[in-house]
Amino acid sequence: MIVLAPTVLIVAITMLAAGQDKLQLSWAVFATLIIVGAATALQAAKVGRLGGGHVLITGVTPSFIALSVFALAEGGPAMLASLIVLSSFFYLALASWLPQLRRIITPVVSGTVLMLIAAMVLPIAFDRLKEVPESAPLAAGPCVAAVTLAVATMAILRAPGIWRPWSLLIGIAAGCLAAAPFGLYDFERLVAAPWVGIPESGFPGLNLIPAAGFWALLPMFLIVTLVQVIKSISDAVVVQQVSRRRPRATDFRLIQGSIYANGVGILMSGLAGTPPTTSYSSLTVSLFNLTGVTARSVAYVMGFLLVVLAFFPKVTSVLLTIPSPVMGGFLLVALGMLFVEGIQTLVRSGLDPQKAMVAGLAFSIGLGMQHQNILEDLLGTPWGTLLGNGMTVGTATAIALTAFLELTRPRRRRLEVRLDIADLPRIDAFLREVAVRMGWDAAATERLRSAGEETLASLLQPGNAYQEGESPRLILVARPESEAVELEFLAVFDEENLEDHLAYLNEQTEIYDERELSFRLLRHYASSVRHQKYHGLDIVTVRVNR
Repeated sequence: MIVLAPTVLIVAITMLAAGQDKLQLSWAVFATLIIVGAATALQAAKVGRLGGGHVLITGVTPSFIALSVFALAEGGPAMLASLIVLSSFFYLALASWLPQLRRIITPVVSGTVLMLIAAMVLPIAFDRLKEVPESAPLAAGPCVAAVTLAVATMAILRAPGIWRPWSLLIGIAAGCLAAAPFGLYDFERLVAAPWVGIPESGFPGLNLIPAAGFWALLPMFLIVTLVQVIKSISDAVVVQQVSRRRPRATDFRLIQGSIYANGVGILMSGLAGTPPTTSYSSLTVSLFNLTGVTARSVAYVMGFLLVVLAFFPKVTSVLLTIPSPVMGGFLLVALGMLFVEGIQTLVRSGLDPQKAMVAGLAFSIGLGMQHQNILEDLLGTPWGTLLGNGMTVGTATAIALTAFLELTRPRRRRLEVRLDIADLPRIDAFLREVAVRMGWDAAATERLRSAGEETLASLLQPGNAYQEGESPRLILVARPESEAVELEFLAVFDEENLEDHLAYLNEQTEIYDERELSFRLLRHYASSVRHQKYHGLDIVTVRVNR
């Protein structure tokens, strides 16, 4: 029930804002519920590399509202379907490229884009307030939206824990009650809807001969897709942590599986011509904390129920009769939460002066272009209108400034060897040279060399299990900073995670691990150790202070 209302309302807001007819709206709601149910079940599964193995509720993202409206207005459902299908391929590719993108697509970039998305969709929310019957009083829309907003906000702020996940539904119900005296309801759809059935409309087809508007919209769709990947990573990390009784280091292979599952959901949305899906991590975590239940079977049942509800048009029509001002009030709350999520993403990354400048300048340029598109006069329509979009320009600014910071950092030093103890002398000489170039004293140099030695020993298979000639490649990258050096060890490794070993060294174990001494020494020499596991690649980041 909690996921049903926002899913249906976001689809309705998108379709109605683009002027789509009732048949297309009915098809979009029907297809979306099936896709959301299938994606929720797929997230819990582990089929090869597909699925994250945890409950992660899936719904429809508000991030694509504005872009979907643009696409529907420019070329109809066929153009929207084509753009989302291409975005899904890009999404799936990004899941494989995560290790390569981690330096450019940073939390600063994704946080800035989330704030820009909220600012971009805000006018659509306020447009909903004006959509009232001609016979209704002038103040009907704002009053109903204010009731929705006020009740939902008070519930979020002060409701008891058991009611807090229902805050948006409570706000929507209050708004609907406030709308009744103003005569804002149109029950024609509810009366006409059958109890059981399938919409007459169907797959809108793909636009195989793209026009200029398609190519102008594509960069914006790819940008939002990129941000959705970053957001999905954070969602999957949080859900993975709270789903376990015993905290463990994040397994990035499951993160990639979760992203693959979400990418499949977006692909299904594109083929159906409906707004893309996304994971609802905050809602999922709230239900975990409320119920204490994280069993994957819950996701399978939830997915099944959502699919079943798609075949009962009378149920979904109840939500589609909700007046537009109530939808606008609901969207204001959702956008406020999205904006704050962008701020939290920035803060978690550590806002030093450089990062603050990147985020501030990118957001100000993007917001300014959204209100005053100076490219429209230069390029004309549709290119000037679409390429001058605030989100496109703001994101491009954030990525360009981040790339500039990365390129102008102190020169990295790189060494490529085998993941073999026989190559330790080469690693030791490399780290000694790094320390000499940084002017470190003997004690700091010895600490750096020891950290490198113990990291290598920790990565090695017990008993040197690699066969001769089959040792994985080990790429060592040193990034000097003012008072520290960051070492990155990139290697193909086994199923274990070094962070788990470092966190639980003091626990008793019945099986002796000959690498335990290396784990203890590494914890002593390094100020921080971070281990990220991807399919086919491990990245161990070790920071050693002077």
